[in-house]
Amino acid sequence: MVEPGKKYQPVDAVSLAKQTSITKFDGTMNLSIKLGIDPKRSDQSVRGTVTLPGGSGKKVRVIVIAKGEKIKEAESAGADHVGAEDLIEKISKGWTDFDIAIATPDIMAAVGKLGKVLGQKGLMPNPKTGTVTFDVGRAVSEFKAGKVEYKTDKTGVVHVPIGKASFKDDKLNSNLTAVVEAVNRAKPSSVKGVFIKSVALSSTMGPAVKVDVSKLVSAV
Repeated sequence: MVEPGKKYQPVDAVSLAKQTSITKFDGTMNLSIKLGIDPKRSDQSVRGTVTLPGGSGKKVRVIVIAKGEKIKEAESAGADHVGAEDLIEKISKGWTDFDIAIATPDIMAAVGKLGKVLGQKGLMPNPKTGTVTFDVGRAVSEFKAGKVEYKTDKTGVVHVPIGKASFKDDKLNSNLTAVVEAVNRAKPSSVKGVFIKSVALSSTMGPAVKVDVSKLVSAV
């Protein structure tokens, strides 16, 4: 069904990626963006967060490492686990049964000791992704509602889940546009030439459907 080498209009790519979802379960729609950066240069790394207008379709498990009144704030916002030293100790023993870790700045000195556990799994709280903040209530609510993180891997590619195969086309299209727009805005000043080199969309275990970058960027 996918024509080799062809680059599809964004709306057509979304439709085709859904049609080629072959799993019995509701597969995830994955967006891959190849960037014209040098991944070995730290000043050209691209990382941030974006809120998906159509939601992520995933139940996100969020923990908050904080103390004092911030604990109640996090609990009220719907955090799955909240704590301070007790939670830090639990994580230090290898517990990582969560998707997002949020921490307040005043406790980051202690959280920093979890680098070996959280760093390897990409779960370390980071100011760039909004996971180090005193506004824990808002952060929890945003990640629960569909805020996702994006960052380049060692080959200069950004991989972002943008929803489920069961989503309506318009939801996936709006999520696709939101991610590309966020990544495009995050272009490092040191990058010259073409920034977004190629874009592909695929469902879990499905084939990659190449998207016409010129049409996508102009839409953004």
